[in-house]
Amino acid sequence: MEIKEQKKPTWKIQEKRWLQWVVFAAFIAGFILFLVHFNNVDIASLISTEGRTFERGRVIEVLADNLQEDGSRTGQQKVLLEICSGSMKGKMVEATSNNGYLFGAVCEPEMNVIVIQSVSGDISIHTVYSVDREWAVLGFVLLFLAVVCLIGGRKGFYACIGLVFTFICIIWLYIPMIYKGYSPFFAAVLVAAVTTFITMYLLGGWSGKTLCAVAGTVSGVVIAGVSAWLFGAAAHISGYNVSDIESLTVLENIRGIRVGELLFSGLLISALGAVMDVGMSISSTVFEIHANNPELGAKDLFRSGMNVGRDAMGTMVNTLILAFVGSGVSTLLLNYAYELPYLQIINSNNMVIEIMQGISGSLGVVLTIPIVSLMASFTAVKWGINR
Repeated sequence: MEIKEQKKPTWKIQEKRWLQWVVFAAFIAGFILFLVHFNNVDIASLISTEGRTFERGRVIEVLADNLQEDGSRTGQQKVLLEICSGSMKGKMVEATSNNGYLFGAVCEPEMNVIVIQSVSGDISIHTVYSVDREWAVLGFVLLFLAVVCLIGGRKGFYACIGLVFTFICIIWLYIPMIYKGYSPFFAAVLVAAVTTFITMYLLGGWSGKTLCAVAGTVSGVVIAGVSAWLFGAAAHISGYNVSDIESLTVLENIRGIRVGELLFSGLLISALGAVMDVGMSISSTVFEIHANNPELGAKDLFRSGMNVGRDAMGTMVNTLILAFVGSGVSTLLLNYAYELPYLQIINSNNMVIEIMQGISGSLGVVLTIPIVSLMASFTAVKWGINR
C-alpha cells in the first residue's frame, strides 16, 4: 500500500516564506549599513585636480572648424558653449575640441557634450572631453533590465535585483577591500560567495538546490583562480606583467595594495558568471529529476547531472574563450599585421595572460560540473526537494 507524504498546511508554508523574506531583508539592510561604514576611505591623491571639474555643456556655435577638403580633420575645433552645470552654469564660454579618437568630439550646434573646466582665479579654460553619453548608457541599461523582466517575469525581476546587487558588491566592497590592502584573491572569493548566494537565493529560494549551486559555484571559481596561479607560476607570469603596472606600483607604495594578486583576482570575477550559470543549471536539473522520479538513487542522479553538464560544457567553455579572445582582438590583429614570429607571440606577456585567463576560467567551469552533480545528487536523495 502506497503511503502518501503529508503536505504542510498552506498557512505554515506562507509563514515560513514570510520569515525567510524578513531574514533576507534584515540581512540586506545590515549589509548596506556595513558597506556605508566600510566605504569611509581616505583616498590618496595621485594627481592634483584642484580647480578642475567635469561639467555638462551644450554647443551653441562652431566658431572655427577643422574640416579639411578631403574630409579629414586636423587640429582643433573652436566652439561656443553654454555651461549647463557647476559654478559657471548658464554662462557662455569658448572651448576647444581635439576631435581625437579617445578624447574630444566632432562638435555640431545643439550637441550635448562633457567639458573639462579648469578654473584658477579669474582665468578659466574649457576643453571638450566627449559627447554626453549618459542617456545612451542609462537608456540601454534600462532597456536591458526591462527586457529581462518582460521575458523572465518574476524570475527575471529577481535576476535584475541580483545583477544590481552584484554591481554594488564589486564597486562598494570588492574595490574598497583591495584599496585597503586586503588580499585581492580573498576579496574576489568573498564577493563571489556573497553575490552567488544572493542571486541563487532570489532565483531558487532557501533550498538544497540553492546550497549546492552556491557551494559548487564558489568551488569552481576558486579552482579557476588556483589554476591561474599555477599557470602563472609555471610561465613566470604575475600581476606585475600588466600594462598599468607603473600606476599600480605607486598605489602599492602608498596604500600597500597587493598588486601581484590583482591579475588572478580579476580572473575570478571574470569567470564567476559562467561558473554560476553552470552551477545553477546542473543543481536545478538534478533536483528537478529527483522531484519527478524520487526513486532514483544518488548514482543515477549524478549520471544525469554529468550528462547535462557535458552538453553545457562545450558552450560555456567557448563562451569564456571567445570572451577573452574578443577583449584582445586588437592585439591579435596587430600581431597578424606585423607578421610576428611564433616564438615572439607565444612568449609575449599579453598573449600568455589571455591564454591563462581563458584556460583557467574554462577549467573552473568544467570542474564545477562534477562537483555540483555530486553534491546535488546526494543532497537530493538525503534531504529531498523541499529542503
